Amino acid sequence: MIDGQSTTAATLAAPHAFGRRTRRRRSPRPGSPPRGPRQPRRAWLAARVTPLTEFYQAGRLASALFMLTARGALTYWLWQALYRSTSTSAGLNVRQATTYAMLGVFYMSFRTVNRWGSRDTMTQHMLEGTIAYWFLRPVTPRRYYCIRATGELAYGACWAALAYGICLTAGVIAPPASAAAGLAALATVGLGLVILYYLQQLIDLACFWTVVNNQLVLMYEIVQNVLAGALVPLWFMPAWFVAFDGWLPFQGTLNIPLSLYVGRTPVSVLGRELAIQAAWIAVLAVLATLIWRRAAARVTVLGG
Repeated sequence: MIDGQSTTAATLAAPHAFGRRTRRRRSPRPGSPPRGPRQPRRAWLAARVTPLTEFYQAGRLASALFMLTARGALTYWLWQALYRSTSTSAGLNVRQATTYAMLGVFYMSFRTVNRWGSRDTMTQHMLEGTIAYWFLRPVTPRRYYCIRATGELAYGACWAALAYGICLTAGVIAPPASAAAGLAALATVGLGLVILYYLQQLIDLACFWTVVNNQLVLMYEIVQNVLAGALVPLWFMPAWFVAFDGWLPFQGTLNIPLSLYVGRTPVSVLGRELAIQAAWIAVLAVLATLIWRRAAARVTVLGG
């Protein structure tokens, strides 16, 4: 028994004694920062889940195409009818107003993706108790959420770019007021999508306290579309409403980029608008980080 115990101990202490070599870790170079835990690069493959789910289900793909076409056609006919009796309203002509409204429809396509079919919504995970697996993976929950959201935004951007190219070629919408206006609109759209990502993340994180957030999501979509100017351009709203909306992050997601695109807002204010968007991103990022920590504290895995 003593010999067997010593042999077992020797085997555990030196596994290479039986011909199995262990790989030596290279010592870090002097002055190099310490390495943190490596997360698998393949985690970014999760960004393909939503697009693949859509493409492999012909019904959902046809539904997305039909909804985008129907919204675009109805929006175009509506604004053409509104400007039939006048050539200019609120400082814009019919072509500028139609372009703004149509781009607002394309913007809404960024949020048409529904994870319910792939059973990966926060509500489903909370109801089924599978949210714990987000905290057991080698990828952190925040990073996994970011990867999935990036894939969804990229998928929505493909639909928006396709619709934009078709409508621009057909003459339904106007090109940007100038090359500088187009670049300014593109820059503000990029930051606007980051704001949109954090706002949606905060809504999803509410599931850790409400479990089901369907009504909250519905209310958020209505508020987001109204305050961002996706349903009705903000220049048709009362002055007090526009002033109040200016203190919120929603204008930076749509109204500012599209106002720069159609020429209603001069390019000279681009620096100020980018600074406002960056400030909102910083505030929302800090708030999301704090809520993720509180949410993680509410999850118990294996009795821990």
